[in-house]
Amino acid sequence: MGRPADWTRKVTGRAGMRSPGRPPVARWEHEQRFWAAIAHGLSSEDAGVEAGVSPVVGTRWFRNCGGMPPSDFPEPSGRYLSFAEREEIALGRARGDSIRQIARGLGRPASTVSRELRRNAGTRGGTMVYRATLAQWHRDRRAARPKAAKLATNDQLRGYVQERLAGAVRRRDGTAVPGPWTPPFTGRSKPHRQDRRWVTAWSPEQISRRLAVDFPDDPAMRISHEAIYQALYIEGRGALRRELVACLRTGRALRVPRARSGRRRDGMVTPEVRISARPVEAADRVVAGHWEGDLIIGLNRSAIGTLVERTTRFTVLLHLPRMDGYGRQPPVKNGPALAGRGADAVRDAITQALAALPEQLRRTLTWDRGKEMAGHAALTAGTGLGVYFADPRSPWQRGTNENTNGLLRQYFPKGTDLSRWTRHELVTIASTLNDRPRKTLDWKTPTEAMNHQLFSLQEDGVATTG
Repeated sequence: MGRPADWTRKVTGRAGMRSPGRPPVARWEHEQRFWAAIAHGLSSEDAGVEAGVSPVVGTRWFRNCGGMPPSDFPEPSGRYLSFAEREEIALGRARGDSIRQIARGLGRPASTVSRELRRNAGTRGGTMVYRATLAQWHRDRRAARPKAAKLATNDQLRGYVQERLAGAVRRRDGTAVPGPWTPPFTGRSKPHRQDRRWVTAWSPEQISRRLAVDFPDDPAMRISHEAIYQALYIEGRGALRRELVACLRTGRALRVPRARSGRRRDGMVTPEVRISARPVEAADRVVAGHWEGDLIIGLNRSAIGTLVERTTRFTVLLHLPRMDGYGRQPPVKNGPALAGRGADAVRDAITQALAALPEQLRRTLTWDRGKEMAGHAALTAGTGLGVYFADPRSPWQRGTNENTNGLLRQYFPKGTDLSRWTRHELVTIASTLNDRPRKTLDWKTPTEAMNHQLFSLQEDGVATTG
């Protein structure tokens, strides 16, 4: 049985390959149509079919480019000749039309057609022959920029980016914290409900913006966040290793195109502690001391408490260890929660975490309607911290905390046991998060913002902690 007509295209992934050594027929346009379909939200397989290649080829193009269109496939602007126009030029030459006749038919200057024939024609049998496919191949070959990526040529810049992206998590004394063991990178996205590598994990935008702060007088130490993303996702750029995508918060091995949550009983929430009763000053983020909190839940009912200050985005992690007898003795009705995340344990952890702060930085706390805050009245009486509860199914009312919990999931993934981490390790992770520059803070870190608040209180004559 003979091979089908499109066998070569399906096997090689090259649309219409004529013979070895010959340029591909209109592959440039096939890839143009492919990435245009991706931008409209089509899957890799459907985009491949839309572009006139097989679904397997479409998937291969998408994976080889890391989910990003190559920089040399922009949308046609009309400034340069398109493949269709080159076909018209070839047809006109075959008919014997003059250069001016061809130019009038295209709506182009005659000099453009003349230059195209002079530059991109090929030799066949000793005579100059113009073919659209060959001319397009010459154009693509010359258009490819040989310029190396900036991260590949600037060792200092590359080292800075890699350290902020994949540097080791360190204690205050500078010693590294290894974190959990993780399997080697396989080219896939982050593992589901498994440990992830502990790294500093600055985002590319944080790295890009912080360069101007750390190197104000060195123009060579500048790079856009998009260039960092391309260095991570586009294979063969020669700058950053592809496995470093695992250090990004999302942990996606492929970049996703732009175009592709029952009611709980809340009898403890009375009208005076609903979020609608919270002071107005808590909403505008001008005055510091207003906090948001929640628990992140792990395997076997383990949990870590999170507190985030709304103005400075300063994060505090609450250590909630297991209580004696957990897993060995049966639970007692109305007894303490041996898993360590009960109301008493959460109340005591918040009290201990915020006790060192001045009273002016302990104004309000906004929580969701979890039962772990059933002791909110005792917390308010003991610390002066006003506790308020968000509305049901309204996580955006605690948006700062929800965002922070998402960042923390890089270190404490779902489906892992969170009770194994010590208080000192939680302090280290909180410090790592607080030492990242934030766009909302004009690229200052939460630590710097909190220190500014403490200094302001000290200047006003308020006693602060050491």
